Amino acid sequence: MALAEQTAQLARRSVIRTARQPANVIGPFVFPLMLLAVNAGGLNPAAQLPGFPTDSFLAFALAVPFIQGALFATMNAGTDLARDIQTGFLNRLSLTPMRSIALLGGQLGGAVVMGLTQALVYLAVGLAVGVRIESGVLGAIVLILLSALIVLAFGALGAFAALRTGSGEAVQGLFPVLFVGLFLSSMNMPRNLIEIGWFQTVATLNPVSYLIEGVRSLIIEGWNPEALALAFGVAVAIGVVGLTASSWALRERLTRT
Repeated sequence: MALAEQTAQLARRSVIRTARQPANVIGPFVFPLMLLAVNAGGLNPAAQLPGFPTDSFLAFALAVPFIQGALFATMNAGTDLARDIQTGFLNRLSLTPMRSIALLGGQLGGAVVMGLTQALVYLAVGLAVGVRIESGVLGAIVLILLSALIVLAFGALGAFAALRTGSGEAVQGLFPVLFVGLFLSSMNMPRNLIEIGWFQTVATLNPVSYLIEGVRSLIIEGWNPEALALAFGVAVAIGVVGLTASSWALRERLTRT
């Protein structure tokens, strides 16, 4: 129970700290929706291509903000944790009965809360502009849960970067790399319709493609067991790697301090 209380308190602190920084709130909500509007307006004719899975490019592209939101969660979780290291907060915590796992869990818990809020906003905006969720209410719930899992997975990577480097600038330096990974995926075109050979190969090897396609399947297809299994599997795999690496980096950081 003490562990749960410690984790909850640190998660609450993480949410409040993020809410007090307008840049960390406005960016994750506004930027993905702006990019959605630009892509939907500029690439709408692509929905007329033979074999395109839907006649609405807006519905096709709605999956992208959920993944972008997870990338922002990576930056927020990692940057805030790096700030705790730089200000000595982590060192002070190590002198208290606070368990180290609670620190990591609280930081990621705060990121997940913000990620869930973002996902609800993206979903509400999609419904408001006329997108129909083909998998129904249950599918919308699964979509939100999948989004939370993706946020947790990417947040763990951000926490690892923060614990390993102790630098907020180093964590922020990951964002361009992750953003490029987003563009080299199937975010704007189904993989089977990508005609450039190297791009199709990269998109197929890119795990971000399967995360996007899992979210997208709930919106435009209904229930696609293969797409969902791949999306959940990739998210869990990234999460396991990230959490394992973060736990190791946290032990190393506390040992050095």
